[in-house]
Amino acid sequence: MSNLNMTPADTRHLLSAEQMARFVTDGFLLLDAFVPRHLNEKVHEEQRTNGQGHTFWETSAAIRDVFELPEVQGIIQSLVGLRPVYDHSFLHIVPDRYPVAQDWHGDSIIDVRPHAFDIQLFYFSHDAPPEMGPTLILPGSHLRKINTFSLARYKNIIGQRQLAGKAGTLAILHHGIWHCAQPNATDRTRYVFKLRLRPGQEQRGLFNLEGYDSPEVRRIIGQGYQRWQGNEDRLDHMQRAKLWRYVTGDDNVDVSFEGALTRMGI
Repeated sequence: MSNLNMTPADTRHLLSAEQMARFVTDGFLLLDAFVPRHLNEKVHEEQRTNGQGHTFWETSAAIRDVFELPEVQGIIQSLVGLRPVYDHSFLHIVPDRYPVAQDWHGDSIIDVRPHAFDIQLFYFSHDAPPEMGPTLILPGSHLRKINTFSLARYKNIIGQRQLAGKAGTLAILHHGIWHCAQPNATDRTRYVFKLRLRPGQEQRGLFNLEGYDSPEVRRIIGQGYQRWQGNEDRLDHMQRAKLWRYVTGDDNVDVSFEGALTRMGI
């Protein structure tokens, strides 16, 4: 593992307070057709001709160019800072007409940190429509700690969402989100590159803080309930509020249900 080389991002490339609130609430951001076409074409060609799981990051200059885009660097800085540590990467290759789905699971779930988080970036160099089987995720599940494949008995969960999109789509996931890849029903091979980064510093105040306690931010976090959460949905709201304090660096901001954090002197 090693630190990535990062230079401070222009403020316009950092995540906004509203974007960060959605990440804290849902556990992911999905940016459709975010990477320019010329880079997508270069990466896709290298994936088809020289795509190898764990080594693709080292052997492909094009994939590194994608993650060195100023816009991508700004997202990374907003979430894990200027000294992110490379944890691992993998080029997942799913052949055409592949009928098998993954079981629901969480990645590398053993974690003793109360609020800090790794990020996983999923990048599609080609169009990835639903029938091609891009990964299913469950919004809001990053706040419910599980043990890897303890979810495997489930098939479909209300509120699940597929990371489908056009070429150049980039998904940024909290490391704890529940997910599973799906069957590829097309006659084309599916490629998705995954890069996992962990923070090299505290993740406090790294994004564009303008408006971090605005009515819109409060609305996003306060209305972030999911039907699958059931009777524990207000407990998840409390977890969102605690995570929001951490990422803003403001230990007094309170977006919890009925201001419970403040009332309880936390």
